Amino acid sequence: MRAYELEFLTVAGAHLLAVMSPGPDFAIVVKQSLRHGRRLAVWTSIGIACGILLHVSYSLLGIGLLIKSSPWAFTVLKFAGAAYLAWIGVNALRARASQNALQPGGEAVAPLAAGLSARAAWNIGFFTNALNPKATLFFLALFSVVIDPHTPRWVQAGYGAWMAVATGAWFTLVSFFFTREKMRRVFLQHGHWVDRVMGVVLLGFAVRLALATVG
Repeated sequence: MRAYELEFLTVAGAHLLAVMSPGPDFAIVVKQSLRHGRRLAVWTSIGIACGILLHVSYSLLGIGLLIKSSPWAFTVLKFAGAAYLAWIGVNALRARASQNALQPGGEAVAPLAAGLSARAAWNIGFFTNALNPKATLFFLALFSVVIDPHTPRWVQAGYGAWMAVATGAWFTLVSFFFTREKMRRVFLQHGHWVDRVMGVVLLGFAVRLALATVG
């Protein structure tokens, strides 16, 4: 097992830098945290972690190479991801000030949270990550360059499991931070503007995905 320690540390380090860098996943967790609260933000984080497992699975099966070598497959994936992010962004831009409320006890709440189920929150996280072609290219590079092809599949699968757990843990921490009472009260006062800013950010990511190239 010691033979794979350095490889694991390299994989874990590269993944940590990637997951902590601002991107669609981070933006959507922040939006979910401020709009829907901690519980649904955590479910969104779990969905993102499951998206990581999807990338790991097709990387192990060699499907990632097919996506990279097939221009039409990469194009379909990137436009699907861009369209999904654009849809979420447009909905965020339509946020209204009247969507925010304050409970009698003084706790900030978002009425829209009642209309979003845990499954829906999971779906948002999963598809935001799964339809991101940049994530596809990252995992393809990880499994074809960083990880030795002679490393046993079960060890590679272990790397993937670690990355999924680490991703879920990181975005859960993000969820907890952005659902602190102070953050929620700020959102109560300026929530519709925060939503609109996040909408612009998500639309920006959608444009970047649409313009993404394999190289």
